[in-house]
Amino acid sequence: MVSSKVRLSITKDWLPRYTGMEIDEFGDYILLTNFSDYVIRFSEMFNCEIKGLNRPMQAATNSDGLSIVNFGIGSPNAAIIMDLLTARDPKGVLFLGKCGGLKESSEIGNLILPIAAIRGEGTSDDYYPPEIPALPSFKLHKFVSEKVIEQNLEYRTGVIYTTNRRVWEHDEAFKNRLRDTTAIAIDMETATIFIVGHYNQIARGALLLVSDTPVTPDGIKTGKSDQEVTENWLQKHLDIGINAMTEIGMTGETIRHFRY
Repeated sequence: MVSSKVRLSITKDWLPRYTGMEIDEFGDYILLTNFSDYVIRFSEMFNCEIKGLNRPMQAATNSDGLSIVNFGIGSPNAAIIMDLLTARDPKGVLFLGKCGGLKESSEIGNLILPIAAIRGEGTSDDYYPPEIPALPSFKLHKFVSEKVIEQNLEYRTGVIYTTNRRVWEHDEAFKNRLRDTTAIAIDMETATIFIVGHYNQIARGALLLVSDTPVTPDGIKTGKSDQEVTENWLQKHLDIGINAMTEIGMTGETIRHFRY
C-alpha cells in the first residue's frame, strides 16, 4: 500500500504537470468543470491567464484566489483531479457540470443541487465499498443553495445517477433501470467527485445544469442543442458558482472533516 507521504509527493508532482499551474497558484476554493467554455469565460471575466493549454487539464485563478479547472469528461478524470487536489488541500470544491434530466420536473436550463449520487460508474469502487453513499458536503451545498435563491432562481434537488456509459440512449433495458432508480438526472462525474472527495477529506458539492432530456422523444443532446444551452444558461451557471465559492470563504460556515 502506498504511504500517505509517498502519495502526497506524487500528487504534488502531478498536479502542476496535468494543469500547467503551480500548487501555490491554486486558491483555497476551486470550481471544477469539464467544458473549456467555462474556463475561457472565467478568464475573460477576471482578466487572468489560462494555464495548461498544452496539458490534459486547463486552470486559472482570479485575483480573489478562486480557481477553476477543466478536468475533462468522465468519472476516471473526475477521480484524477480529486486525487491531485490533495496536493493543495483546498477548503472547498464545487463541480459545475451538465446533466441529462430524467423527470418532467427536470427541464433544460434547470439547476440541480443533488442530495446524493448513485454509483453506477465503477470508478468509485476503487475507493470505498459499493454500500458507501456518494454524498456532498452539507454545509457547502447549503451555502450554494442560498446563493441560488438570492439570484431569484429556483433549483431542483434529488438523486443523480452517475454512469461511465456515454451512448446509452437507445438501450431500453438501461433506460428502464434508470426509471427504477427514481433518479432526477444522469451524468458521468458527480458520484465520483463525491466519493473521492470523501476519501480525500475534501469538502465537495455539485451544481448541475440540465442540458438535455435523453429519455424523452427528440431529447437527446446534439451539437446544436448543446450550443443553445451554452448561449442561454452557461453564464448564469458560472456566475452562481463564482459567487458561492468566493463568498463562502468570506462569510460561510467552517467546513470540518471527520474521519471515522
